Amino acid sequence: MHKNLTNEMLFFVYLLEKYAEYKGVSATSVLHSFDDTNLTDYIKQMYPMYHTERIENAFLDIDNKNPYLQKNP
Repeated sequence: MHKNLTNEMLFFVYLLEKYAEYKGVSATSVLHSFDDTNLTDYIKQMYPMYHTERIENAFLDIDNKNPYLQKNP
């Protein structure tokens, strides 16, 4: 299962999907907002911290850095 994906990439996909669900938007729109605000690489680099904490902590951190999706709908 997902033999070619690193743990970091699998977690990024998980976080992306959960964050989209949390915001009530599509994962595609979240990925575009991450790319538009240069957050994609930042989030991948935060893997060591994000995957050991509650996912909601990652959401709060991302919300503070992402002007496009700061408020829940």
